[in-house]
Order: sequence, then structure tokens, then C-alpha cells
Amino acid sequence: MIAIVYQPIDVSAVLREASHDSSGASVLFLGSVRDHGEKGAVSEIYYEAYLEMAEDALRKIEHYVIEHWNLLGFVTIQRLGLLKVGEVSVAIAVSSEHRKEAFEACSYVIDAIKQSVPVWKKEISAAGSRWVEGVMLEDNKEDGYV
Repeated sequence: MIAIVYQPIDVSAVLREASHDSSGASVLFLGSVRDHGEKGAVSEIYYEAYLEMAEDALRKIEHYVIEHWNLLGFVTIQRLGLLKVGEVSVAIAVSSEHRKEAFEACSYVIDAIKQSVPVWKKEISAAGSRWVEGVMLEDNKEDGYV
């Protein structure tokens, strides 16, 4: 399951949704807003996305990891809008029969999201705001991300 939302992410629900009776391992990754960036203090981050492209990219990642790592459960939720320090911006949960596959798949998913999903962020601080430069989409194919 993939979703792009504007409300806070229910982490317990993400983990429950990814669980499976046949799994021996579940891995949960949470990306959250931190209080600093490359240019100093941060009080909030504004996330926006090209929704149709972002959903399509997340679906491609979902299909790839489920097949490649034989996952039994998969959930990725990306939050958009204005988030304060400490709030969860992305949640990924995977389950599989064994821990190695679950860890590898979860690690791949967050890297693939950073590389190929069109989500942009603006850091906000007392000094003002600035869009954070991301990875160029054309560069992804060299890294092997879908």
C-alpha cells in the first residue's frame, strides 16, 4: 500500500498494515523533520509534490521491492504540507519471512524515494525560508533505482 497524505501519519497503523502472519521480520523506518539543515536552524518544513508522478513512482517502488525481496507486507506513506520539528514526514514498513530481506528492502525504499519521487521541501526558520536542492531525476538510473 502506498499513500500520500496531508494529515499526521499513524505509525502504529502503518506497522499493523504491513504485518503478516507468515512474516518473521518487520522493519519500520520513520523520516522526521529535524531542527537543522545545511544552512542552520529549521523550525518547520513545507513538503509539496507532483501528486500523479509521485504516486506513480511510489507504485513502481512498491512493485519492485515486493517482487525483488519477496515481501509479505509493504506500506509507504509520504506526508505533504507544513510539518513541525519532530513530525513524521515519511513512514515505511515492510515484512518478510527473514530479517535480512526486510532490512534490505526498507533501506532500498527510502533511498529510491529520495532519488525518484518528485517531493520537494522548503526549510523554514526565523531567518526566512529556502527550497532544499534535491537529487536530479536524470541521475537516478545510474544508481539502479526504479
